[in-house]
Amino acid sequence: MNKSELVESISNDSGLSKADSQRALDATIDSISKALKKGDTVSLVGFGTFSVKERAARTGRNPATGETIKIKASKTPSFKAGKGFKDAIK
Repeated sequence: MNKSELVESISNDSGLSKADSQRALDATIDSISKALKKGDTVSLVGFGTFSVKERAARTGRNPATGETIKIKASKTPSFKAGKGFKDAIK
């Protein structure tokens, strides 16, 4: 399922227009992104938790040349599914 199919599904299930469903989905994604950027976590009970994980600096290897390279520390978004969500897809 891609974003446009998700918007159509939200529209069908909620009775909202596709334009309203698109705005609602965009606002939800934007709100989650802003919260994560501030360092907060977003918990949706029964669905899951969005958070930011820190990746430490490390050394790696360039697969083309075999040369050792340094990889900078970074932050990456993470999602942990909640029990209700896990149970719904069994």
